[in-house]
Amino acid sequence: MWILAFIFSQSILNVFSEDLHSSLYFVNASLQEVVFASTTGTSVPCPAGGAPPASLRWYLATGEEIYDVPGIRHVHPNGTLQIFNFLPSSFSKLIHDNTYYCTAENPSGKIRSQDVHIKAVSREPYTVRVADQKAMRGSVAVFKCIIPASVEAYVTVVSWEKDTVSLSSGQRYLITSTGALYILDVLPEDGLNNYRCTTRHRYTGETRQSNSARLIVSDPTNAEPGILDGFDHREVMINHRVELPCKASGYPTPKYRWLKDNSPLEPDSRFRQTVTGLLIESTQPSDSGTYVCEVWNSYGNAEVMGRLYVKQPLKAVVSPRKVKGSVGSKVSLSCSVSGSDEYELSWYRNGEIIYPGNNVRFTGLNRENLIMEGMSKSDGGAYQCFARKGKMSAQDFVQVILEDGTPKILSSFSEKVVNPNEPVFLVCNVKGTPPPRCTWSLDDDPVIKDSHHHLGHYETHEGHVVSQLNVTHTQVTDGGVYRCTCSNSAGVVYHQARINVRGRASIRPMKNITAIAGRDAFVHCRVIGYPYYSIKWYKNSALLPFNHRQRAFENNGTLKLSNVQQVDAGEYNCKVMVQPNKMDSQSVHVRVRVPPYIQPFEFQRFTIGQRVFIPCVVMSGDRPLDITWQKDGRPIPASLGVTVDNIDFTSSLRISNLTPDHNGNYTCIARNEAAAVEHQSQLIVRVPPQFVVQPEDQDGIYGKTVTLNCSAEGYPPPTIVWEHSKGAGVPQFQPILLNSGSRIQLLSNGSLLIKHVLEDDSGFYLCKVSNDVGADVSKSMYLTVKSKPPRTSNSAQPTVGASFSVDNFAGRQNPLWDHSFINLIVVQTITPESGFASLSVCFSHPLLCPHVASEPPDPPEVEIREVKDRTIALRWTMGFDGNSPITGYDIECKNKSASWLSAQVTKDVSPQLNQATIIDLHPSSTYNIRMVAKNIIGNSNPSNELTITTDEAAPDGPPQDVTLESTSPQSIKVSWKPPQKQLQNGVIRGYQVGYREYSPGGSHQFSIISVDTTGDTTESIVLDNLKKFTQYSVVVQAANRAGTGPSSQQVVTKTLEDVPSRPPENVLAVAKSPEVISLSWMPLPREALNGNLQGYRVIYWANLPDGELGEIRNVTTNQPSLELDGLEKYTNYSIQVLAFTNAGDGVRSEQIYVRTKEDVPGPPAGVKAAASSSSVVFVSWLPPLKLNGIIRKYIVFCSNLHPMVMSEFEASPDVYFYRIPNLARNRQYSIWVVAVTAAGHGNNSEKITVEPLAKAPARILTFNGTVTTPWMKDIVLPCKAVGDPPPTIKWLKGNTNGTPTPVLVDGRRSVHSNGSFIIRTVKAEDSGNYSCVASNNWGSDEITLNLQVQVPPDQPRLTVTKTTTTSITLSWIPGDNGGSSIRGYILQYSEDNSEQWGSFPISPSERSYRLENLKCGTWYKFTLTAQNAVGPGRISEIIEAKTHGKEPQFAKEHELFTSINSTRARLNLVGWNNGGCPITSFILEYRAVDSATWTTAQRTSLTKSYILYDLQEATWYELQMKVTNSAGSAEKRITFATLNADGSTIPPLLKTGDPISDNMSGSGGLKMVVTITSILVVAVLVFIMLMVLKRRRREQRLKRLRGEFKNTRTPDTVNKQQQTLRMHIDIPRAQLLIEERDTMETIDDRSTVLLTDNDFGETNKQKSSTVTHTVHYQSLSQATGPLVDVSDARPGTNPTARRTAKAGPAAARSRYASQWTLNRPHPTSSSHTLTTDWRLPTPRATGSVDKESDSYSVSPSQDTDRARSSMVSTESASSTYEELARAYEHAKMEEQLRHAKFTITECFISDTSSEQMTAGTNDYTDSLTSSTPSESGICRFTASPPKPQDVSRVMNMAVPKAHRPGEELVHLPPYLRMDFLLNRGVPLAARGGGAMGQTCLEPQRSRTLKRPPPMEPTPMEVPSPREVQQWQPGTASTLPHRDVRERGEATKLSTSQESLLDSRGHLKQSNNPYAKSYTLV
Repeated sequence: MWILAFIFSQSILNVFSEDLHSSLYFVNASLQEVVFASTTGTSVPCPAGGAPPASLRWYLATGEEIYDVPGIRHVHPNGTLQIFNFLPSSFSKLIHDNTYYCTAENPSGKIRSQDVHIKAVSREPYTVRVADQKAMRGSVAVFKCIIPASVEAYVTVVSWEKDTVSLSSGQRYLITSTGALYILDVLPEDGLNNYRCTTRHRYTGETRQSNSARLIVSDPTNAEPGILDGFDHREVMINHRVELPCKASGYPTPKYRWLKDNSPLEPDSRFRQTVTGLLIESTQPSDSGTYVCEVWNSYGNAEVMGRLYVKQPLKAVVSPRKVKGSVGSKVSLSCSVSGSDEYELSWYRNGEIIYPGNNVRFTGLNRENLIMEGMSKSDGGAYQCFARKGKMSAQDFVQVILEDGTPKILSSFSEKVVNPNEPVFLVCNVKGTPPPRCTWSLDDDPVIKDSHHHLGHYETHEGHVVSQLNVTHTQVTDGGVYRCTCSNSAGVVYHQARINVRGRASIRPMKNITAIAGRDAFVHCRVIGYPYYSIKWYKNSALLPFNHRQRAFENNGTLKLSNVQQVDAGEYNCKVMVQPNKMDSQSVHVRVRVPPYIQPFEFQRFTIGQRVFIPCVVMSGDRPLDITWQKDGRPIPASLGVTVDNIDFTSSLRISNLTPDHNGNYTCIARNEAAAVEHQSQLIVRVPPQFVVQPEDQDGIYGKTVTLNCSAEGYPPPTIVWEHSKGAGVPQFQPILLNSGSRIQLLSNGSLLIKHVLEDDSGFYLCKVSNDVGADVSKSMYLTVKSKPPRTSNSAQPTVGASFSVDNFAGRQNPLWDHSFINLIVVQTITPESGFASLSVCFSHPLLCPHVASEPPDPPEVEIREVKDRTIALRWTMGFDGNSPITGYDIECKNKSASWLSAQVTKDVSPQLNQATIIDLHPSSTYNIRMVAKNIIGNSNPSNELTITTDEAAPDGPPQDVTLESTSPQSIKVSWKPPQKQLQNGVIRGYQVGYREYSPGGSHQFSIISVDTTGDTTESIVLDNLKKFTQYSVVVQAANRAGTGPSSQQVVTKTLEDVPSRPPENVLAVAKSPEVISLSWMPLPREALNGNLQGYRVIYWANLPDGELGEIRNVTTNQPSLELDGLEKYTNYSIQVLAFTNAGDGVRSEQIYVRTKEDVPGPPAGVKAAASSSSVVFVSWLPPLKLNGIIRKYIVFCSNLHPMVMSEFEASPDVYFYRIPNLARNRQYSIWVVAVTAAGHGNNSEKITVEPLAKAPARILTFNGTVTTPWMKDIVLPCKAVGDPPPTIKWLKGNTNGTPTPVLVDGRRSVHSNGSFIIRTVKAEDSGNYSCVASNNWGSDEITLNLQVQVPPDQPRLTVTKTTTTSITLSWIPGDNGGSSIRGYILQYSEDNSEQWGSFPISPSERSYRLENLKCGTWYKFTLTAQNAVGPGRISEIIEAKTHGKEPQFAKEHELFTSINSTRARLNLVGWNNGGCPITSFILEYRAVDSATWTTAQRTSLTKSYILYDLQEATWYELQMKVTNSAGSAEKRITFATLNADGSTIPPLLKTGDPISDNMSGSGGLKMVVTITSILVVAVLVFIMLMVLKRRRREQRLKRLRGEFKNTRTPDTVNKQQQTLRMHIDIPRAQLLIEERDTMETIDDRSTVLLTDNDFGETNKQKSSTVTHTVHYQSLSQATGPLVDVSDARPGTNPTARRTAKAGPAAARSRYASQWTLNRPHPTSSSHTLTTDWRLPTPRATGSVDKESDSYSVSPSQDTDRARSSMVSTESASSTYEELARAYEHAKMEEQLRHAKFTITECFISDTSSEQMTAGTNDYTDSLTSSTPSESGICRFTASPPKPQDVSRVMNMAVPKAHRPGEELVHLPPYLRMDFLLNRGVPLAARGGGAMGQTCLEPQRSRTLKRPPPMEPTPMEVPSPREVQQWQPGTASTLPHRDVRERGEATKLSTSQESLLDSRGHLKQSNNPYAKSYTLV
């Protein structure tokens, strides 16, 4: 098989080295012979191929296409010829020793390979011998290995031995290239040794060892030379080395001389004389010849004569290399052959041999030139030249491409105007094959060559024909249409153009025309002269055309009459205006002739013997008529007896007796002056089937070919079908499947050909004939298969244990031969001294073995010598022989499960042997073996019984039932069953699955995946990451420990369809008209379709002038172009195109924009006119509903009927009012308005009648309608009114109860002097109906405007619909659009635990999106935001999804170590499963257990195995591996030990140690523990003492403060203050505001107050069961960073686990109202917890009751990292100063607040503890005098992102500094470096007098605040979060008091800074709608 491996490797290399001209090529053109062993079989790939893939077929050298023989020969679909292994008895020369070739055929042609001789070599017994040699001391001895001639070509000498010691070439020993052993300078001791050779069979791999030979050494004596080694014939390839042996004995030592061709050798460095003979390096063809080696000494001479033949490989080269011709051209090819002067040459076209003929001829001595003329289209293809000599052959080929030879005009002339006598030169440059011939005509008349018309033509070097016409001294008559007509055998082409010659115009005379009715006719009016002004046609004085069938071409004077009718006959007049007032005319008469029309007829189904009558009737056509009949295109022969009867316009055909001769096509032909027409019908005479040859019983010989004869006749030709019934029983016929190339073929005559007859072919055969006429006929026969006679040869081929007979032919005179047959037993034996196998034959006859034994022998002792997969070698020792020589042994062998009765016995093994080998066993099978010794007395008892299992061998059979199932566009599931049990040859450990693309561009190499077996009856694997919608072929191989078995047959399937992966490209849109847009795009390439293209979808919508989007529409088409019609005029359209398959829509193209063309506008939508005085009228109007373009102006028309006067007034396009003065009093006027665009004036508006009056009633010129505006903008509602006197304006707003009320006029709402109503910063609640009422003394008028406020859209509902390993598909349902159409979406995504967000803009028409190229096995977060004209809306819920895949895993059933020895360990890494995601990293570390140093190896991918080298012997190691993919990583740890040097294992790893050292270490460790514990205890005690002291001090202070409070505050106030609910609502991205109902109107959207028990209910409100509070919510938008839902997201939490709040019944857009109201039940206790999950629920309508389950709370949580479970982090709910400071720092670091402006509100805290913040008035005297300033803090800060115009100033903003009361800078910790700008307080009077005030931390009822002076900040340490005491709901805070003096100082300080409060103590309204508040209470 090594030669096949070499051939295969060479073929891969040759693919790239061959000249790959065209699309056919040879993979391995040098493959000419394949020799293989019968035991192995062979596979021969077809040496030819093609691209696109070619169809490959194999043929015998005779040209017969080969067929499959089951189990013997098979041709695979990929063109590989496989010949299976076979037994010698099944040898067939036709199959196993024959010459083959293969062909490759594809659309470009067909080529055939060189001849490939395939020969099988069978295993046959042979022996090699070495003869004893004689040599004189000091001379040379030569031993030769004598090999039988029958195997000499395949057997080579591989080694020589001297007394079992292998010899190699050295000083005294030389082994030549021919296998001879030379012993130089022979010594006497050389005669003491035995010499033998070893050979190996090149193909079967068998080795043989010769007998032992001796060297007889003698003393030198005089002797003549004797030849020891020579040659008679040698062949060598060129440039190879050859050795010509010549060695002789003799004494004295002989001399040598070499001659070549009877001449001494010329000196040449390539020739060298050696000890063995003549060595020639790099042989050349000139070295061939007869060589003579002359040997002589003084006693005689001798010579060696031999012939050397230096072979050259034949090489053929065809030229030219590229041949392109045209149809009809001549092609010449030449083939030059090198390598030999004698060869046979043949030519092939598309694999078929070329013979000389009319258009084909050969020239040259060896027909090396091929000349072909008049090439036709079918002559194109591959042309091959084959050169053959003996078994050598060579070929070359070229591709002949024949192009269409139809003439084509390359350049020509064009229309021109010339003056008289000016020369005209016209040229036509045309190409074509054969060269075309050109003619010229003028006005359809040929140009005659004369004195001033010169014609000429010539050919260019490129083969083009140039035809010229030169007109000298042109006249007016030379003008007209010149036509150049060029033609050849391939076709005709012409070009024409008009040449105008100046002069008086006239018309050439015209000839009358005959037109054929029903066809088109052309009448030409040829005008000469120039100029002329018009050409017109008239008929009966009527100008043409006057019907749809007439068309006049005024430019060239041609009249076309379509579908000519009889009425078209008559005279036509052509009139030409030759001068402005002068006409010229010519007439022509047109005759119309009607062609015949034959009524169609058809022959019916007729049977032989019937009668036929068929008429041919000419239904119309001019007379006279001529009617004739033809059969098969010729006149009907009279011999057929057909009668034809012609009567007027009919002709009939009669046949009285139908016979098969009447079959044919009968044509009726009718002619008249106009035309000849014909009608044809086929007559079929149907004949029932009948046998011509009936099948008869036949015999067939096994392995030969047999033909089962059967033929029949009938008409139509009958169909013959064969059926077969196996066996000789009652026939049960089954159809025989006949496939192309199969072993059984149906011949053209109906006989059945069976090639290579098998035993299963015997049985009954039925030949069934049918043709649907009459009854079917059939006949059966029986085929008997006879065995093939046994193969004979000169040498017998016995097998071990076989017995055969020899005929007693010796005259039977010897008493020994007393029987006619003697049994011989053949035994394979192995001699103990050599181990060489031989065959022994023993005659089984009692007289041959004398016996003196007295008892049977003892059984031998048997042992195993060697076990292989199919053989077991035995060795035995004989015991007591029973006093009689052992006559032989019997060896019994059986399968373990069988009984000894069925054992195979090898009898009478030679007693001289003690070894034997049992062959032909089955791999991986358990056998029992025993022996019996025999002497003449009898047999011994059986020996000891051996139980042996043979080794495994690679499986002999492929996996079964391989099936493929496409599971996705990129995956295929492969399923199969294990090979047949008897072919597994062991335990199947795994499988190899190979797959490749089954397509023209696919790889020829299989990608291999190894799969471990699961042990199930059906195995399977899923192939991933395949190409979409692509055919794949898959093969499966089984593997066991011994190797891999044969592959299964290829199975082909295609992956599923997917949506197209790319959008259509080059999308172009052009506006064709105001309502039509034309689209075109490039079709999608096949590789991007991923399926079968179902069509294209065009999505389009209008972008309306008001910014809204029109209806989104889509239309589908199958073509890459489309026209959109019915569009709006002058409208900008967005257009996208996508392709779709059965799997769905593909990727959309980028939006393109195109505007339809302008058109005239529609009428104004409304017109009003009203008198403002006795002479002035005001006109107002609305723009047209259909602008259809850009309005350029408006025209106001004013008309007075009596007298009739109309005036026009122009108005600018942006003005909708006009004042018309100077009108007459009490006169009626009609007024209307027209809009104007660039396309023209539009339609008139409706006409309004108006009358100027002195007492004009109030009238409003503004129209009713709807006003739409985005929120937060200023809006003006116009109301223009006129009248005399001027009217007064009043605005009303409709309420829910239906009664309008006057509008509220405040700082945000006002009425302008012109009557307009202005609303600033419009909000959603401003929506509604507004009425404007205008009135004066004489009347009133009213209009209603509907104000609609647009808000950002609601959040879409986002879901995940599909996930793969690399993609996630999202779908969504849009929310409310906020009154403005959705402009698009922004999809954001981020990896889990990542702050990096990516975003994609998405078209508004999309409802799903697929993100590609994601990481495998990774969690992702997604949000979606909708955008409308107002801006982005609320962000959707954050959802999470994970791509398919998981982290790697190691399969437990896999052994990690494949092998371990003393210094190396091999790891089996196949057990690592990648989890569906590619491995990205593999890290392996190992170390000896007593070492601290790790050895590390790192890879980016995982291999199947890994070897640890240079390990220490007998050492325990620790190994750890880490395998990573994108989904995660997995680790595996294990310990292992290397072996001892002798291969033994080492003791286990035990944890033992020295007791003393252990004790010491134990006591030392105990001391360390005690020491550390003591230190910790002391530290804890010190800390506790400090905390106790601190707490006592604070309690004392608080006690003093409480006492002071009791003295200055009422009990009720104190009680309320103690019950104050202290909490912190820190929502960085939203604002939660709860206010009391009675203060709602005074609270701004961004104000924040404290919630206390008083807010939830007081004693004076006990009568109410509920107290109403208002929640204010501010929506925020952000310019940078990821879009975060302002109502949902917060740092430190995972939004996906948040509960979904129940939505209230509020309207969709009420979420953007500035306030929401919640009703909360009255509390039952004085301390409350504000409970909620931290995010707000969907807002409720005002007045809705908040259920108990929906109550709000903020609860602190310590675990900020508890993902998906913690709702509020410690940062998010804290009452400590430090955590608010951290929240401030956190806010500054947020991406969206990076450039924000921070405003900090200062609060004062008297307690220096960081655990709790208290505020209030304090005795500052104590603090100041003791130099213990209290600590400053933040109770509120606001982060305001900069406005867009301030972005450039952000980086230069100053950061406020902290101040002391005395303006001294305070050095604060980093998180406190900020200004404390203001504090909130309450005057004493607000609480009923007293000296005490309250800080900003106390609930304020009056909202009147004064600022106390800020206290001196005290530096403080920030405690860790664990040290911060958690805030407990309901904890009361004790507030210290302050005196009036200090409050006054605070007031003074506060006036130096800008106040953030208004006069009532409320925070002033901020102008920044993006502000965020962070509040600590």
